[in-house]
Amino acid sequence: MMNGRRSELNTFYELIDQLNQNCGGTRTLAASAGGQGWPLRGVYFFFEQGELREDGRSPRVVRVGTHALRPSKSTLWQRLGQHKGTTGGSLAGGGNHRGSIFRLHVGAALLASGDWPESVRATWGVGGSASAATRREEYLLECAVSAHIGAMPFLWLAVNDEPSPASDRGVIEVGAIALLSNLGRPAVDPPSSSWLGGRSARGAIRESALWNVNHVAEPASGRFLSTLERYVVA
Repeated sequence: MMNGRRSELNTFYELIDQLNQNCGGTRTLAASAGGQGWPLRGVYFFFEQGELREDGRSPRVVRVGTHALRPSKSTLWQRLGQHKGTTGGSLAGGGNHRGSIFRLHVGAALLASGDWPESVRATWGVGGSASAATRREEYLLECAVSAHIGAMPFLWLAVNDEPSPASDRGVIEVGAIALLSNLGRPAVDPPSSSWLGGRSARGAIRESALWNVNHVAEPASGRFLSTLERYVVA
């Protein structure tokens, strides 16, 4: 079973290598902006400094995501922009973790690994909105989140089908997360001892070795690989 999963992971990463060529290499959010020819809709794959596969050379995917699985006008860049954070205004360089679960998880791990005011610990992740005063209190942590996520290389795949839970974007996202996740199974491509996600309070993050919590407990299957291949080699 483990050898079967490892083989499927190798196939997945072969497709990721091809996607890397298609994209002309990875980008970082810190160096990205909206006018860079992003597809309307798609799936994204994040890597992280120091996080490698078992071969000690190849970067491992640490987060998979998409957007607009329900009727929505949300674009790929709009979703990536939420993860990137703010670039202007009085809180430039910060962001809104209440609008990005990725930012929420990274910030919580940073809280667990640093000396932050109790006022920030008390409000981080609380509610779907926050007062201006709370946002100001959280600003330095939001900046730290922006810096961490902004430095993470990522690839993107154009999948311009209509919003739907059954869309190919959803198939690829769910399948990739389930295959990559180490939760409840022998670890393949385990995280480094210094991986920030290892400090998360969320067992799903620590044990899956992903900045994801949804789909990490689903059965690992390579059935989605044919869908992924169809878009990568198109």
